[in-house]
Amino acid sequence: MTETKVMALREAINLAMSEEMRKDDKIFLMGEDVGIYGGDFGTSVGMLAEFGEKRVKDTPISEAAIAGAAVGAAITGLRPIVDLTFMDFITIAMDAIVNNGAKNNYMFGGGIKTPVTFRVASGSGIGSAAQHSQALEAWLTHIPGIKVVAPGNANEAKGLLKSSIQDNNIVLFIEPKAQYGKKEEVTLDPDFYIPLGKGDIKREGTDVTIVSYGRMLERTIQAADELAEEGISVEVVDPRTLVPLDKEMIISSVKKTGRLVLVNDAYKTGGYIGEIAAMIAESEAFDYLDAPIVRVASEDVPVPYAAILENAILPNVEKIKAAVKKTVNKG
Repeated sequence: MTETKVMALREAINLAMSEEMRKDDKIFLMGEDVGIYGGDFGTSVGMLAEFGEKRVKDTPISEAAIAGAAVGAAITGLRPIVDLTFMDFITIAMDAIVNNGAKNNYMFGGGIKTPVTFRVASGSGIGSAAQHSQALEAWLTHIPGIKVVAPGNANEAKGLLKSSIQDNNIVLFIEPKAQYGKKEEVTLDPDFYIPLGKGDIKREGTDVTIVSYGRMLERTIQAADELAEEGISVEVVDPRTLVPLDKEMIISSVKKTGRLVLVNDAYKTGGYIGEIAAMIAESEAFDYLDAPIVRVASEDVPVPYAAILENAILPNVEKIKAAVKKTVNKG
């Protein structure tokens, strides 16, 4: 029987990094406040004491410099894990990630690997206001050469982060900051890995498919449970990785249910779930649809600081339920 322990998401992240660093001394952690402070969200507490300053490296407050140093370290044989803290700050690091790191494997015919895992705390929910609450995954999914991972719970965050660290490409690892303190059962096996590109059916259903990931997965499952009490059977599909995407799993689910609702906490316009909608429209699953595809996403406004306004712009259980009922009534 697999041994587990109840721990918070931040602890699962810490455990995943520590396990991989114990296995390979080429892996190291770098970023602002990762050492003495233990990470801005507490994800690296105790790691400086175990691994020392050479492998847990506090950096200057310059995301451009951090990303450039990480890509340079990777192409010379190291395997950096970068804590960029708030996802919003990735805007400052985009040149090294998009124009350099993402292109190396292709431009050098596979002769140069760029194994960097960029960890980012994504989304709203903790009152961090407009400059520290964005979900910008769609920007990175647009770039060939970058893998994008979006776990929705602590156990899968552990398994997916370990696989991300082992990958030889740039990986953007998205952590839902509002759930850092949420506790769940986490597998303690140091050889527990979840492969990138393999999604999961979180709940079986027959009437409608909901595809969601990250922070919104919890709300989606709650909505599905409540809808079941009203006689609506919802299948909840968690892609877990956005790039590569488990397209066959999503297509199969839509062919089974004939309806599709897409949920994330990024802005609706240009959001990643629009790509999933397009994929279904271009696939054989389109002929199985009995209702238009519906998206549930954040409003296209800067994230407010005030909690009542922040909550108002985000998807919630009631909005998800309303979207499902809309698709079912179209049938």
